[in-house]
Amino acid sequence: MNVIYLDHNSTTPLLGEVAAAMAPWQGNQVGNPSSQHQLGRRARQAIEDAREEIGRILGARLSGRQPDRVIFTSGGTEANNLAIFGMAGGLEPASTPGEMIISAIEHASVARAVELLERRGWTIHRLGVTAAGMVDVDALEERLGPRTRLVSVMLANNETGVLQPVAELARRAAARGVSMHTDAAQAVGKLPVDFTALGVAEMGVAAHKFHGPLGIGALVARHDFELAPLLFGGFQQEGLRPGTESPALAVGMQAALVAWERDARERAERLGLLRDRLEAGLIQALDGAVVVNGAAAPRLPHTSNMALLGVDRQALLMALDLAGVAASTGAACASGSSEVSAVLSAMGCPADVLASSLRFSLGATTTEADIDAAIVLVARACASIGPKRRALHA
Repeated sequence: MNVIYLDHNSTTPLLGEVAAAMAPWQGNQVGNPSSQHQLGRRARQAIEDAREEIGRILGARLSGRQPDRVIFTSGGTEANNLAIFGMAGGLEPASTPGEMIISAIEHASVARAVELLERRGWTIHRLGVTAAGMVDVDALEERLGPRTRLVSVMLANNETGVLQPVAELARRAAARGVSMHTDAAQAVGKLPVDFTALGVAEMGVAAHKFHGPLGIGALVARHDFELAPLLFGGFQQEGLRPGTESPALAVGMQAALVAWERDARERAERLGLLRDRLEAGLIQALDGAVVVNGAAAPRLPHTSNMALLGVDRQALLMALDLAGVAASTGAACASGSSEVSAVLSAMGCPADVLASSLRFSLGATTTEADIDAAIVLVARACASIGPKRRALHA
């Protein structure tokens, strides 16, 4: 059975040109980047070229006397953990715990990390969001104080696709002498992201979210932001993330970003049209019994979180899986959880919306035929599940 893949926010298929760029480094082109012989030097050059190109596309300043840093990690989760715990002193708890501000809709790699800081005596403030899913900028001013060490707000929400006012938040934090981190995993490779223009000190990225390889991400860090390592054992990457680097993964991440940069406008326009087609098609097919969560806010072009009213989300997800449509009830890191979405709860969504919301996320490989077929299959699944659910609750 051919599966219609509408779960690109969880992970994306590797583009052919990315696989081709990686292939030599996965075959007989071998060499430890830390070795001094010519094979090692060649591998080192490939990694540094990738770092330079990735930094350029992401708006980091990697040249001059005080260059920013692109620190390769295993993915977005490690990048965000390094950003938070690296700020807080690394593995050793800070002698004087401080305060940190995050939003109520952060990814688990931020939300769970700060819970550990809380247990270590830190004070964590959580900013609420509007009904449209946007962080309340004015609330930041009330929370900033002399002990605030870091603000962390994601650039785009992984469940609703709602874009967050990170540049404005960073500006207000900087005016009070506070640095900011942003989890940009869902925004990079979907819309232009400029690290310098955002005004943040740290930014987490994951390659597999934009048709790059699994197993690599990056923390982009401003030159003057102090970080402590979480890993020990080598001198690689200034000791901030030691361990043998993978030329194949670095080159793959670079190739995926280069492909996005080349096709950025066309890809964003096409995906926006396909997302709108999906939403309009389901609204029509289900006689308007659909709520698009976050529709009143600026959103990523490829993400749609919809409540298909009267249908249980878990039952619908399983029915769609059997029908050959891959979607999600929320973040992949919470896969299998029966709990309602913390993001939608923070938005104040009513119980019927919480119970029936699914996320559909598109990618570079999504076609118009995929969307049209998905509309039919989703509507058919809703029709088969809805009456049964209503009968159970009658």
